[in-house]
Amino acid sequence: MRILSSTLPLLATLTLSSCSGNNDFVKGADVGFLTAQEQHGVVFHDRNGNPRECLELLKNDYQMSAIRMRVWVDPRGGSCDKHELLAMARRAKALGMDLMVDFHYSDWWADPAKQPIPKAWLGHSFEQMKEDLRLHTVDVLSLLRDNDIHPRWVQVGNETANGMLWSVKTDERGWEIKDSLGHTTITHSMGHIKTEPEQYAGFIGAGYDAVKEVFPDAIVIVHLDRGHLQSLYDYNLDTVLKYGGKFDMVGMSLYPYWAMQEDSTLIPDNIISDCIANIRHVNEKYGCDVMIVETGFEVDEEHPEKMVEGRRLLTRVIKEARSRTDGHCRGVFYWEPQCLPGGYKLGAFDSNAAPTQIMEAFLE
Repeated sequence: MRILSSTLPLLATLTLSSCSGNNDFVKGADVGFLTAQEQHGVVFHDRNGNPRECLELLKNDYQMSAIRMRVWVDPRGGSCDKHELLAMARRAKALGMDLMVDFHYSDWWADPAKQPIPKAWLGHSFEQMKEDLRLHTVDVLSLLRDNDIHPRWVQVGNETANGMLWSVKTDERGWEIKDSLGHTTITHSMGHIKTEPEQYAGFIGAGYDAVKEVFPDAIVIVHLDRGHLQSLYDYNLDTVLKYGGKFDMVGMSLYPYWAMQEDSTLIPDNIISDCIANIRHVNEKYGCDVMIVETGFEVDEEHPEKMVEGRRLLTRVIKEARSRTDGHCRGVFYWEPQCLPGGYKLGAFDSNAAPTQIMEAFLE
């Protein structure tokens, strides 16, 4: 997920374990902000205004069977650490919901613009950092296992289009500093895909092995953004496999809103069509299943027509992910649907902490 500073022959090495899994299509939600929202007193409501516990609402009213939770290495204030992950995972398990763990391998947000090396890992060699990554992955997953939590999917990295474990110059809050042309300054290029492709693939491989060490049956995901951009997936996944990286499934982010911020000539329906085509392409080329692990549409209470359009587009995404990918798209996760407008604009709840009509797409 992109967070803005104003908001909170290569097939031989590819494992294909995800292709023999269950045939269910998963609908889910990333709820990484939920703990903080509840701590700040947010009370969620259903479409009729009745107070509801958020996860229960998502499952019982909107057929969501899974949650996704990010985990950071040593976050400021403890938000999104392994203990918060465990607490939310327990709640999900009590409701019979599956879990996807999203390792950012950072102390804060990791995304295409930055993949900040954790403070405790700075200055380490490539081999040391692979071991750091392995130990962190095993530590977090062992905590889950020891509490009888078994994640169904594990992401080794978050939106690693440009690699992972590389840092840029940031301000005091941690946001990347851009020049007048929108460029950033790389300060540590350890795992950048363009300068250190072998190291990027090495990190992916180390994460894969670490996951399997604790949960041999977990589906390991490589997650990239811009699901509509086939060339990105070819370049990144070819690089991972060329240098010995491994994955079971490919995760995509699909955000027409953000894509159009970068290129105003794009059209939402075309972006969705291109993403569905890319899902088929990735499956055909790499022999693995795909999942849309992030998507979202704009909430603007002063312009209700935007939610009408969001519902239509999300309905398309879910319907075509199920019906036009020959069964190789395994599900769709909405990124933080419970977010309220005024903070993050691509949630799916209104200012009363109740679902907007965007959420109805999960029922259509």
